[in-house]
Amino acid sequence: QVQLVESGGGLVQAGGSLRLSCAASGHTFSNYRLGWFRQAPGKEREFVAAIRWSSGITAYADSVKGRFTISRDNAKNTVYLQMNSLKPEDTAVYYCAVPARNIVSRAASDYDYWGQGTQVTVSS
Repeated sequence: QVQLVESGGGLVQAGGSLRLSCAASGHTFSNYRLGWFRQAPGKEREFVAAIRWSSGITAYADSVKGRFTISRDNAKNTVYLQMNSLKPEDTAVYYCAVPARNIVSRAASDYDYWGQGTQVTVSS
């Protein structure tokens, strides 16, 4: 049974930084990708970033490119999202997710396992 547990959210002023963590267990992720998504009130869940466990190859949404960095610690089965230069529009609940199949996708519907989410609030 796959378990994903996010942590690290909080309240920060615009221009500040936060680092989110996603601890994964119960699955051999091998060559799969782990993705970060976010959902703001009244909006659809959107792709933020993803990383392939084995190679470390990353992908980012245009809205966070250059500000956010995704990384992983394979020994700890943990993926991080370093968020710098935060903006009020980054305010959302952030989720990590893993697909049940080895796919490359930015669609939330293609991801099967989700964490409980962590709130990030950026004040102006």
